[in-house]
Amino acid sequence: MPSPPSRRILGLDPGLRVTGFGIIDVAGSRLTYVTSGSIRTEGEGLPTRLGIIAHDLTHIIREFHPDEASVELVFVNVNPTSTLLLGQARGCAITALVMAGLPVYEYTANQIKQAVVGHGKAQKTQVQHMVQHLLQLPSAPSADAADALACAICHTNSVGNINRLPTHHRRRGGRIIG
Repeated sequence: MPSPPSRRILGLDPGLRVTGFGIIDVAGSRLTYVTSGSIRTEGEGLPTRLGIIAHDLTHIIREFHPDEASVELVFVNVNPTSTLLLGQARGCAITALVMAGLPVYEYTANQIKQAVVGHGKAQKTQVQHMVQHLLQLPSAPSADAADALACAICHTNSVGNINRLPTHHRRRGGRIIG
């Protein structure tokens, strides 16, 4: 029996100071770790930080050739300034993904935790432990990388979901539809 085709998924945990990324290969129910890490932009002005995120994500995409991307959907925080800055970092990351031609899917933190740990209120350490276990890693990844890998794992369990961002290829009237 032939093995199922493999897909490469890039997961992102966007942030202005630190954007976590993780890449896994999926063949049927088998998950294989490819790489993970974080893009750090501390100590720079906003335009430079956004440029670093876009540049580094473009480099990661070119090096590892993912087929799809999954991004954590972030909701409003208490601090409006922090929310705005996080939204700009997230928008920058999504733009880099779309410009590379990747289909982009979004998942809430609760959906990601539910898919990986089994409940939506899991602590970061629980996510790290389960990511380590599911991907058979020798040690737990950093919190940002674990969140990004968890986002990619969540996507493997949600193929065909309705969380895909619309693509620019489909238009009806003035609104993009998925």
